[in-house]
Amino acid sequence: MSKVTHNSRLEKRKLRKRKRKKLLFILIPFLLLIAAATVYGASLVNKAQQAVNESYEEDGREGNKSDRRPDNVDPSEDNVSILFIGVDDSEKRNNSEHALSDALILATLNKEDHSVKMVSIPRDSYVYVPEVGYKTKITHAHSYGGSNATMETVEELLDVPVDYFVRLNFNAFVDVIDALGGITVDVPYELYEQDSNDVKGAIHLLPGEQTLNGEEALALARTRKYDNDIERGKRQQQILKAIMDKVLSANSLLKYNSAIEAVGDNMSTNMKFDQMKSLLSYATSSDFDIDSFSLEGSDLWTDAYYWQLNEQDLVDKQQLLKDHLQLNQNDTSTNSNHSETATQAN
Repeated sequence: MSKVTHNSRLEKRKLRKRKRKKLLFILIPFLLLIAAATVYGASLVNKAQQAVNESYEEDGREGNKSDRRPDNVDPSEDNVSILFIGVDDSEKRNNSEHALSDALILATLNKEDHSVKMVSIPRDSYVYVPEVGYKTKITHAHSYGGSNATMETVEELLDVPVDYFVRLNFNAFVDVIDALGGITVDVPYELYEQDSNDVKGAIHLLPGEQTLNGEEALALARTRKYDNDIERGKRQQQILKAIMDKVLSANSLLKYNSAIEAVGDNMSTNMKFDQMKSLLSYATSSDFDIDSFSLEGSDLWTDAYYWQLNEQDLVDKQQLLKDHLQLNQNDTSTNSNHSETATQAN
């Protein structure tokens, strides 16, 4: 096999990994935690509060705030940012303490117009990681220093403060759907897919409307061997709607309790319950608006495969987020020194 052919196949494999959209896996458990309490009231509020309290994790920053903020923020009054970190720390990998971040999404929330902007950061993005002082894949930041190192890296990259983090593993997605008793989805075609433990062909689905358990829903959401990213995005939206329909129609308090427990068992966050609860106003706003973006770039082959970010697109996304957070020049610190270091590293 020629080197060119080998590299071409590797490029396609990396491209498939890079294009996996993990938004669904990260946001569903978080939304459930906020929204479920509105259905049954106080009984679930207490359950949700317990889950958040048990998931609370200090972020290690002085004063529990970003260095790019002059003062602490209050999500009930201020525009804030939340970094969603999706990790794969399954027992098979045995790496819960040093898991790679399999998905990174920075969400900025504007209190004035109840809008949310989300920027997805490809896991292979070649960026400067302050924790180690050199450029590497952004997915490695979490393995070097956990959520704190990941927040620092994203702040360095996007030049905006990261106020909060929510870290979830994929077990949360599976467990929540199982706790709800499965979801009803129209499977578009027959498929064989691996399960959450990477057992190839473990999931076999036939076409047609049916009830899927958590593992089956995860397989349907992840697969792209049979169509493309656009169609997968549509499937994920379908699954998202099916989950929310089940949440809203569930008539069992036990199901809600089990779902919230599933989230709590698989989540870590530096948000307090009252801070998280204040975000409910976004979901209940009549003019709620959410926009999703990704960082553009191109393939880069050096000692390994990387995603080389497009400089102009990065600048544009930085400004987009700053405008949405309504930051002025004094609200963020510059990253010129690290940027120069990163540029020289290229």
